[in-house]
Amino acid sequence: MKRLLACLSIAATLVTPALAQEAFFDDFDKLDTGRWYVSDGWSNGAHQNCQWANDQVRAENGNLRVGFAPKPKGDRQYSCGEIQTRKAYGFGTYETRLKTPKGSGLNAAFFTYIGPQQGKPHDEIDFEILLRDTAHVETTTFVNGKSGDGEIGSGQSHALPQPSDQDYVTFAFTWEPNRLRYYIDGELVRTMDTSATIPSNPQRIFFSLWGTDTLTDWMGEFTPVTAPIAMEVDWVAFTPLGQSCAFDQSILCRN
Repeated sequence: MKRLLACLSIAATLVTPALAQEAFFDDFDKLDTGRWYVSDGWSNGAHQNCQWANDQVRAENGNLRVGFAPKPKGDRQYSCGEIQTRKAYGFGTYETRLKTPKGSGLNAAFFTYIGPQQGKPHDEIDFEILLRDTAHVETTTFVNGKSGDGEIGSGQSHALPQPSDQDYVTFAFTWEPNRLRYYIDGELVRTMDTSATIPSNPQRIFFSLWGTDTLTDWMGEFTPVTAPIAMEVDWVAFTPLGQSCAFDQSILCRN
């Protein structure tokens, strides 16, 4: 499996984001532009066959829609969507409920990231669904630009309770100074407890949907998209470490 650091998102600004440690739950009845920044007008490298476009992100019918469309943007054939928090968040529990489209050569992601664009080392925590296989999700971390799984792109693959293009799936991770736990629909699927694999820097929260013509070993041959598609996010939440059961759907309410 191959993955490039260039797949990581370029942040919206070149300054260190403010640190936020307050709990929040966002059900996307509307798009809170005070919390969220929509990426627009760039791509993350030559591997990406789309450019981030602000018209590919919107709140609609109680969901956040992060889209991909056969609409030229800049020098790319397609437009794609990415959204990120304006603030960075630290240790705690990150959760979302989402549904994806399906299609080879596409990547739908829920992740956290900080990097050199904000004057910080590259730290990251990922859930990535490669949409050629919506029955699985990949998890990994990056610490100072190095994959927590040994090599770039060497994350673990986990079976989903149902394909993500057929029904919503809940994804969560609890990030502590010396441990990281990943959950799918409330079930623990992975624990990382080696210090070299655990990020330490506060990070922004991201959702993205993008495609590639070149990363075929990892994401599969790109199947042309002929009509707009979207990842649908029902809600997203953050609970700081030390707090519990901030909202009914949280995995923290199960303990």
